[in-house]
Amino acid sequence: MLSLEKVFLTLGIESSCDDTSVALLAGPRRILSWKISSQIERHAAFGGVVPEYASRMHLEAILPLTQTVLEEAGVADPAKQIGLVAVTRGPGLMGSLLVGVMTAKAYAQAWNVPVLGVNHLEGHIYANVVDHEDLQFPFLCMVVSGGHTEIVLVRGCGEYEMLGATQDDAAGEAFDKVAKVLGLPYPGGPVIDRLAVAGDADAFSFPDMVHHLDGLNFSFSGLKTASINQVNRLRQKGETVPLEDFCASFQATVVKTLIVRLEQAVRLTGVTSVAISGGVAANSAFRRAVAEHEGWNPFLPSKMFCTDNAVMVAAAGYAAWQSGRRGGLGLAPDPALDFGEDEVVGE
Repeated sequence: MLSLEKVFLTLGIESSCDDTSVALLAGPRRILSWKISSQIERHAAFGGVVPEYASRMHLEAILPLTQTVLEEAGVADPAKQIGLVAVTRGPGLMGSLLVGVMTAKAYAQAWNVPVLGVNHLEGHIYANVVDHEDLQFPFLCMVVSGGHTEIVLVRGCGEYEMLGATQDDAAGEAFDKVAKVLGLPYPGGPVIDRLAVAGDADAFSFPDMVHHLDGLNFSFSGLKTASINQVNRLRQKGETVPLEDFCASFQATVVKTLIVRLEQAVRLTGVTSVAISGGVAANSAFRRAVAEHEGWNPFLPSKMFCTDNAVMVAAAGYAAWQSGRRGGLGLAPDPALDFGEDEVVGE
């Protein structure tokens, strides 16, 4: 039986987009309790996230979730037992971030414990740290989701080098927008993944933009537009879009782009430990391509850690606190927070 008085407890709060999540972590990676309130069904009717609606649902969910987490973990006196409150402060939707940050600050003030802001991307990186005790620095991490497509060289806690990022649409965003045009339900990425299993990846040819960009950057707007145009052409001719083949071809092009950039990053840095994170890290074709790549030491997070979650926020916050980063009640949400930007906020 774990004695809560003998370990450092971090309460993590994540509310950057459309999932409310709260978790309690003991030390660097032991999960004592973790809850998520998903808003997918609520937003599905609109075909995407409605920011104002999302923030209102965060407001309804966050306090009951926290109470459940504390009770489940056996925390009777948070003021004496919790060592840190870590919260996502950006990037994300302003209203959603505001709910999480203000809640975290309220708890910190009521319990007289420190509060620390966490960059959402740093959280995604730490999803792998939680899930893989043998993951050592340095390693490459590709964060791929509906809002992000980046390659980061992780030298240590707080020691990050952004090697490449998307110049327009993120990979997950392209998945969802193409799925919407195909008439598939939201979120479209997992649906495309399921349909692609039975399709022919060579049935359609889509443009590969990776070789037309500087450095290790990405662009998915051209692929998205070409895919949508192909769907429209078929429909204008009265033809039915072969969903399985179309999804397989589109997905294969996205995965190829991601893998090419990872290969280039490995050659550039000499680092062969490769981790992936974010919602697209749950894609079966992408996971298989990374896991089976010759010469890499791959780290794939469990699918439950691919979505936005408070475990990764708590882990990133704990690591930052242990490395000397400090924060305070002057913490404010920043929807356009740059990765690597100084997270230290004064009292």
